Amino acid sequence: MKIHEKYIQRCIELAKNGLGTTYPNPMVGSVIVHNDVIIGEGWHKKAGEPHAEVNAINSVKDKSLLQKATIYVSLEPCSHFGKTPPCCDLIIKNKIPNVIIGSVDPNIKVAGNGIKKLIEAGANVTVGILETECYDLNKRFFTFHQKKRPYIILKWAETKDGFIAPIEKLEQKPVWITNPYSRQLVHKWRTEEQSILVGTQTVIDDNPKLNARDWYGNNPIRLVIDQNNRITKNSHIFDNQTKTIIFSKIKTEIAEENTIFEVIDFEQNIAQQIIVILYKYQIQSVIIEGGKQTLQTFIDANLWDEARIFVGNSRFNTGTKAPKLVLKDFERHIIETDELLISKNHD
Repeated sequence: MKIHEKYIQRCIELAKNGLGTTYPNPMVGSVIVHNDVIIGEGWHKKAGEPHAEVNAINSVKDKSLLQKATIYVSLEPCSHFGKTPPCCDLIIKNKIPNVIIGSVDPNIKVAGNGIKKLIEAGANVTVGILETECYDLNKRFFTFHQKKRPYIILKWAETKDGFIAPIEKLEQKPVWITNPYSRQLVHKWRTEEQSILVGTQTVIDDNPKLNARDWYGNNPIRLVIDQNNRITKNSHIFDNQTKTIIFSKIKTEIAEENTIFEVIDFEQNIAQQIIVILYKYQIQSVIIEGGKQTLQTFIDANLWDEARIFVGNSRFNTGTKAPKLVLKDFERHIIETDELLISKNHD
């Protein structure tokens, strides 16, 4: 492995520590190297807190080495004042002569300005090391800024014979298709994404909390499609524990400050209207957990980036069929008795 790639790879590893906690900021890692020895490293932990470069510089014990060092960073250092000062200014102030960058920041507030500022200050700047890997690290952030919409993940579980729900249910709770390990993985995913979307029938049938109970981390913003306001106010989604956005035909006034109603036209492209609203709220990612109609709405509109499909070990024989999605290529994982298929949308 080339020397620059080795250290950018370490930046990526560090950055991943911020998955689910940095929104609306990107995940960034930084490493400072002197004579092929790492003398400092850091990552961005939470929006409003110091950026990766700041944490890396602060971790260096002998600051005199900075003037002879190389700083590696997975994403272009910022050049503007936000909740924190520009990282470029700190690099320039500490006279770090060499700056190696994974990818350019797509945010219009940065977008090459950080690189320009460093070069003008006399730094030797190299850009584009492990660029594809750095893009994948921040696929949510890049999608949000380049496509003006959140990164969209489809997720469902189906039986061996292709059903996602039985015909009849005796209780208002989920009928599990997957094993406990797969269900815990789904809760981990919920901590990684900024929001979670379901339809009316899922809430009526299962009364889900849509939070992350089986994994430590942040709860996603709850998004619910409820065209005719059929969901009763004693449902878990109205518990005011987590920010919740309801997409409805008619706006309903509700006293809870954590619950917001957004009106959409159900005669038009529902998926497109929803992602426009999510962009307005600066929501960079959404995991769509069903049911069939909600998932199919986004599939038919070709508004999805990734599909994660569990195939359980049981059969229903009859029931609600799984959404129709042709997977052109996919990764296959085994989780005890379950299969997990993961596919990216390259269209």
